[in-house]
Amino acid sequence: MTRLAPAPYVSEQERERGLSLLIVEAAFSGGAAALTTGVILTAFALHLGASNVMIGILASAPFLAQLLQLPAILLVERRRARKRIAIYTSIAGRLMLGVMAATAFFSGTGALLIFLAAQWVLCGLGAIGTCAWNSWLRDLAPENRLGQIFAKRSIWLTTISLALGLAAAFALDLTAEHSPARNLVFASMFATGCITGLLSARVVSAMPEPMMPTPIGDVRLTELLRQPLHDGNFRRLLVFVGSWQFAVNLATPFFTVFIVRQLHFNVSFVLVLSVVSQIANIGALRYWGMLSDRFANKSVLAVCAPAYIVSIVGMIGASQIGDRDLVKLWLIALHLLMGASVAGVTLTATNIALKLSPRGSATAYVAASATVTAVAAGMAPIIGGLLADFFAKRKLEVLVRWSNPERSFGLPLVLTNWDFYFLVAGLIGLFAIHRLSLVQEQGEIERRELMGKMLDDTRRSIRNISSVAGLRSATAIPVSLLRDARVRRRLRRARSVD
Repeated sequence: MTRLAPAPYVSEQERERGLSLLIVEAAFSGGAAALTTGVILTAFALHLGASNVMIGILASAPFLAQLLQLPAILLVERRRARKRIAIYTSIAGRLMLGVMAATAFFSGTGALLIFLAAQWVLCGLGAIGTCAWNSWLRDLAPENRLGQIFAKRSIWLTTISLALGLAAAFALDLTAEHSPARNLVFASMFATGCITGLLSARVVSAMPEPMMPTPIGDVRLTELLRQPLHDGNFRRLLVFVGSWQFAVNLATPFFTVFIVRQLHFNVSFVLVLSVVSQIANIGALRYWGMLSDRFANKSVLAVCAPAYIVSIVGMIGASQIGDRDLVKLWLIALHLLMGASVAGVTLTATNIALKLSPRGSATAYVAASATVTAVAAGMAPIIGGLLADFFAKRKLEVLVRWSNPERSFGLPLVLTNWDFYFLVAGLIGLFAIHRLSLVQEQGEIERRELMGKMLDDTRRSIRNISSVAGLRSATAIPVSLLRDARVRRRLRRARSVD
């Protein structure tokens, strides 16, 4: 049990070893997530006969369960054993994946309700563990390396998801819908996810936990939440988080349903699209992590968030194109854009909440952000599921026609069913981006300036195709790195003097 106890002092060597294990752990937790969440989770639910409302409830579970972070704050602050809490909840929650695997061999409402209940238990325990986990990492990871560390971890997570996503697509493509073979495939995925999830907890147990600061007086939930709620800048961040999460989760949980039921593609193609998105995610993560450390998280968000909203609204185009090959190319292009942009959104949205929370008091700040996320992201898919039948019976037709003396050209736009969700999500997303502009973060730069720097980097990369220009550019890289290092060193000295 002493291995799970917090350490009064964590040496630099122990800290670096813990950060290395954080990357290793990503391989196991990424494997569990890749086989039991996202497209596979929705596909499994559809395989069991879930309705649109049930899909919405299933998609809301990971978010509404985050409300348990509120009582988890008291648990963390009173027990002051974040590692122990994170590991115990992880083990108990991952065992639910075994229960979900067993439902593959049964049919009817009973099996589906057990499947939903197990998912909610898994998400609830995960929320409690996440509250302890985030606060633990906030004190373990150096602030000036948050972007790099989480980008590297996210690359591992995405790489594992990419490999397992391809394997899952291949396995599902070899089996017929509602066949015993497909039952076995889904059961194997969730059983494997259960095992890798337990291995993840084993790796986490070897990471050091810095001891939390000594509390002053009794810990009360209202007092803990008062500080982040009275922080005007953090409160503006919460408005952005809430509106953003509602916009995104009104549409994205139903991508699989849209592609399978409205566009009539099979599940294996949806998994291929997921893999395409993950490839773009891997390619962009390191770059976004570098930019967030060099400039600010908000500056990266100001570029990535609009791109992600554009890709969601762009899903409407898939239902407007008649050629199925062109539809496939359109969906692939959108998923490339979504993968690259969501990499920056996920990375920086987490980092900015951590960065704006005081060191040693991150638990309440992170939990406040998680609570807003839980309510907004959890209610969105439920509302979406309840309104599915309403929008399914509605249609909006718009015809744009251009005429001249020689000929006329018409562009029809027909919105039906899930198309309405993508349009509404885009409008709410625009409001969220506006609210982001009101948040203040040290080191932020204007979106136009960041875009200019990104274009400069792109031009330098293209110039490297020429051997002469490439040599000239290569000789300039060490100088720029030394200059950046010197600036960072001066900044650290100035902070230490203050």
